[in-house]
Amino acid sequence: MSAAAAAPALAVLLARGQFGFTIAFHILFPAFSIGLASYLAVLEVLWLITGREAYMAAFRYWLKIFSVGFAMGVVSGLVMAYEIGANWSGYSFKAGPILGPLLAWETLTAFFLEAGFLGIMIFGLERVGKKLHMFATSMVAIGTLISATWILMANSWMQTPVGFAIGKNGEFVPTDWLAICFNPSFPFRWVHMVIAAYMSVAFVVGAVGAFHLLRDRRNEVARLMFSMAMWMAALGMPVQILAGDAQGRNTLEYQPAKIAAMEGDFTTQAGQPLVLFGLPNVAKARNDYEIAIPKIGSMILTHSLDGSVKGLDAFPKKDWPAVFVTFWAFRVMVGMGMLMFLLGLVSLWLRFRRRLFDTPLFHRAAMVMGPAGFICILAGWTTTETGRQPWTVYGVLRTADSVAPVTVHMLLFSCILIVAIYTVVFGAGIRYLLAMMANPPSLSEAPPANDPPQRTQGITPGPAGGEGKRHETRPGGTFGVPAE
Repeated sequence: MSAAAAAPALAVLLARGQFGFTIAFHILFPAFSIGLASYLAVLEVLWLITGREAYMAAFRYWLKIFSVGFAMGVVSGLVMAYEIGANWSGYSFKAGPILGPLLAWETLTAFFLEAGFLGIMIFGLERVGKKLHMFATSMVAIGTLISATWILMANSWMQTPVGFAIGKNGEFVPTDWLAICFNPSFPFRWVHMVIAAYMSVAFVVGAVGAFHLLRDRRNEVARLMFSMAMWMAALGMPVQILAGDAQGRNTLEYQPAKIAAMEGDFTTQAGQPLVLFGLPNVAKARNDYEIAIPKIGSMILTHSLDGSVKGLDAFPKKDWPAVFVTFWAFRVMVGMGMLMFLLGLVSLWLRFRRRLFDTPLFHRAAMVMGPAGFICILAGWTTTETGRQPWTVYGVLRTADSVAPVTVHMLLFSCILIVAIYTVVFGAGIRYLLAMMANPPSLSEAPPANDPPQRTQGITPGPAGGEGKRHETRPGGTFGVPAE
């Protein structure tokens, strides 16, 4: 009996919803860590080169925020391992021989590198030399990029699987690890996702800088943050648009059904229109209330006005993605990306007019756009993953065959439990992060707290080269005295 036969449709839907909620929540924190770690490395390098104290003040300000966000990212991802084991046993059994080693290498390389230097980065600012500390910061930044590389290799293989054979029990047996790692969609996804992480952090930094400029335009650290963020928006968004175009053309080649759902193309034709707005009607295979520009869809996808683009009619209906969700998630991502691009252009114009720090209306707009990058990441991830349906491994393993034979009651209980815990724990964590960002930065910014550990009795460890204390109980209380 297959897993699909054992699990009712509602159980499959709940398992998908639970994993979708968890990973959508989790993906924001690694993206934040990837972008912020590189931003910190740039700040510290510029401080070493120029000696300008504003760079170090910004470094100390964001280092405290990074340490909290990094910890939340690690914790928020732990539940996914439980979910894969409990709810997706069919997927684990068949895809495990390939995805297991990829995720293990992520732990052995990226996580160990990050863990090895994270302590020096956060607490070593006053304890090690400047160059050694900069090296530690750079290693953490590189570690986050290596982590993203392994994860995107695994996800890209699920989108464009190659380099495997089918084993006697139906499992995927690796035959070419180079082909698996550097599968056809990996380079495009890696570039698009890493830039997305950088842009997301740039807009958060820009929003925080704008928030504090509205209160004090002379705040040198806020001006530095805002200026760097707007440079990133102006220069990075055009690159991201080109990267998105390249990924779209790659998807057209390897996942044409996903592109058809993204574009709302139900009919195969040359000179495909660009659908700006519409309500996909799957039952009647058309878009209701459609607003479209003739031939521009083909122009974007094939770079030819008369290029032929497959519609959903080229595929069996049982292989169609979730059209409505994919269609609208894609438009949210593109629409928000265009607003980010526009903000970058306006910042260039204001900088040229020497009014970048003296335009409150623009600062308010930058504050509103602070979460724009993360909205794009969530919308883009939704587009990618719903567009891959009904497959977990594209074209070879269906989602219905991946789920475990768990009951609806078990899944419903775990869904409620996970949503409640995530809402309380990470809701409080995000509120704490926002409170940290609300504190104004200053040139006298303190580094993260590095209080020595305290003990209720015995010897309290002191800093290296200092004096520890032992505690003695005397009439009137417990007192610390220098250790012998």
